[in-house]
Amino acid sequence: MAQRIVFTGGSGKAGRHVVPWLKARGYDILNLDLKPLDCEGVNTLITDVTDSGQVFNALTMHHGFDGYDRGRVPSPPDAVVHFAAIPRVLIQPDNTTFTVNTISTYNVIEAAMKLGVRKVIIASSETTYGVCFAEGDKDYHQFPLEEDYDVDPMDSYGLSKVVNEKTARAFAMRYGADIYALRIGNVIEPHEYPMFRGFLDNPMSRKRNAWSYIDARDLGQIVHLCIAKNGLGFQVFNAVNDTITTREPTAEFLKTHVPQIPLKRPMVGNEAPLSNRKIREVLGFREEHDWRKYV
Repeated sequence: MAQRIVFTGGSGKAGRHVVPWLKARGYDILNLDLKPLDCEGVNTLITDVTDSGQVFNALTMHHGFDGYDRGRVPSPPDAVVHFAAIPRVLIQPDNTTFTVNTISTYNVIEAAMKLGVRKVIIASSETTYGVCFAEGDKDYHQFPLEEDYDVDPMDSYGLSKVVNEKTARAFAMRYGADIYALRIGNVIEPHEYPMFRGFLDNPMSRKRNAWSYIDARDLGQIVHLCIAKNGLGFQVFNAVNDTITTREPTAEFLKTHVPQIPLKRPMVGNEAPLSNRKIREVLGFREEHDWRKYV
């Protein structure tokens, strides 16, 4: 029987690629969002995830009309993937961004845990590293950016993601569950690769993203690997592709453009400054969409 997943925010920029990727690999998915998702075989339940009651209810509903044919009441899903959020600053006021993102994450994880779900994947962010939405030009403490970094955002969005990671850790410890937080890089959809020529011509414009990115389809693979990997408890994973988005190799580029930022280990070849070494070594991630294939 297909694994049953509740996916929040599947109608967003990342979700509208991740959900079809997972669906194509046999998952039974219910999308919780405020807008419908155009994906055959995936129902969207219009749900306000800041409302705890709606979340508890949504996690115990049939995924579609075919559920009624089975003759038994619906059970909680096998896993929950939580991507729903206000996706950046400057969409809503800062206090709303922080409130929506933290309360919704609390609601989703709490409902999953109390309903017996023991696998949750949440969307954290590259913004936790503190530079993406910083005031002015801020340097990273070091390169590469790895999961043990002292995250220090100063904006409402990045701060909400740090809080969400702490929320996830607390519930994982309390319930003995696997909750994995993905620090998702700059999401690139297939039609967006023409932008990379501008990135290459003006490389310092990419400092806020640490010259890194995640192809939305490769993000689908990462979510799949997280669902499949059990027994890790609370974990943080950088969710990015393998390589730097510059013409020069990584060490050469960093030495030329940001020589003041120290390296905590040698940077090899075209390794992305926002490192995905952990997902490659722990989860077995192998990227399929290197930007050089499209630019």
